[in-house]
Amino acid sequence: MPELPEVETTRRGIEPHVLGQCISKAVVYDPRLRWPVRDDLPQWLANRRIEAVERRSKYLLLRFENDERLLIHLGMSGSLRLVAPSTPKKKHDHVEITFENGNTLRYHDPRRFGALLTDHTALPHARLQGLGPEPLMADFSADYLSAQLRGRKTPIKPLLMNAAIVVGVGNIYANEAGFLAHIHPLRPANSLSPAEVARLVAVIKDVLTRAIEQGGTTLRDFVREDGQPGYFKQTLAVYDRGGAPCPHCGTPIVRCVQAQRATYFCPVCQPI
Repeated sequence: MPELPEVETTRRGIEPHVLGQCISKAVVYDPRLRWPVRDDLPQWLANRRIEAVERRSKYLLLRFENDERLLIHLGMSGSLRLVAPSTPKKKHDHVEITFENGNTLRYHDPRRFGALLTDHTALPHARLQGLGPEPLMADFSADYLSAQLRGRKTPIKPLLMNAAIVVGVGNIYANEAGFLAHIHPLRPANSLSPAEVARLVAVIKDVLTRAIEQGGTTLRDFVREDGQPGYFKQTLAVYDRGGAPCPHCGTPIVRCVQAQRATYFCPVCQPI
């Protein structure tokens, strides 16, 4: 599943090509996404100019001059590609937006778990309400996370994936952050010391920053906006490496399941 770095990579990739551009045409080939695409989306988009290309959590936000927005979620297997209008349509291309400069933005999603939604900045869509801070912003701090963990006996790893606590720390990066911070994923959240919380916050910021710089994580269904895969998976320490030696101590990486998601850790470097 595309996570925050993949979405941010896509945002940065498409921004220079669509920012300030006016939409000349939009086509919905298949509205059957996670939530049906509104029937009048082509008419709603027509002649609108993109004033900003933003991201909130895992949503891409195309903001128009009247502060209305198109929200794009990539779901499990979605991607955006910039193509020439004459490029043949692929089987799972569901929506395309063509701009006055000739660029066409296509939404491709084999599993159709993504979404294209609309809202207004002043009246955010329900999917954007109740979200925690962005992990790379200053308000996601050790003091903030300590306050959120206080009194919580929930294991730390699934709590980090709770978007009401902090957005965008998906399964891959929660695994990596726990390893790099030397914190066992089954530790009760309220058992972390202030020093451990501070270390965890710093590691989360670092691992996400590095992933963005390297183009996101190479997942089977994810490609960058230019059609090339990301490269961060080449440097993953524990995720999807069950049974492989720990890169620090050589102990086999353990795999377990938490909240229906795969968890990976080193039992020596991350003592319980």
